[in-house]
Amino acid sequence: MQIAENKMVTLSYTLRADDRNGDIIEQTTHESPLRFVYGMGAMLPSFESNLNGLLQGDPFEMTLKASDAYGEFDESSIVDLPRNIFMIDGVFDEERFKPGAQIPMQTQSGQRLNGVVIEVNDENLKMDFNHPLAGVDLHFEGTILEVRNATDDEIASYLGCGSGCNSGCSSDSCCSGGCGC
Repeated sequence: MQIAENKMVTLSYTLRADDRNGDIIEQTTHESPLRFVYGMGAMLPSFESNLNGLLQGDPFEMTLKASDAYGEFDESSIVDLPRNIFMIDGVFDEERFKPGAQIPMQTQSGQRLNGVVIEVNDENLKMDFNHPLAGVDLHFEGTILEVRNATDDEIASYLGCGSGCNSGCSSDSCCSGGCGC
């Protein structure tokens, strides 16, 4: 059976950053593979399009340019936020809000996003709201382990996810995980 819309795809892969001398970013195995319903918006569109038509047992290899993956690094996504907005009952949690910490945030319009604390001073927190892989070309190499018709329940589970990982949902809220979230 070929990979096409509404097929449950199971695959294993190794993801490397082309600009990091082949350092492994993420790896799945035959024992712990990635599973997703093709065409439901859970994965990067460029990732899915490279898998279209493949069969169970087929190997795959692809490189996604940053612009086709998580976008280019955007300096305007690094912002200073007043330290006082992070206080609870007048107390600032030094352990939680330290450089390197990932903080779930929400925009005034309700969009969820994660920010990484870059710097903390007496007045502000400098935070980076770029995706951790923004500006990185991604190289995938793997094998299609299974392709089958998705069940109605599997498809329905994606329909409750809004428009998928590309809409900014977090991997623990609705997405299947892996390279799309």
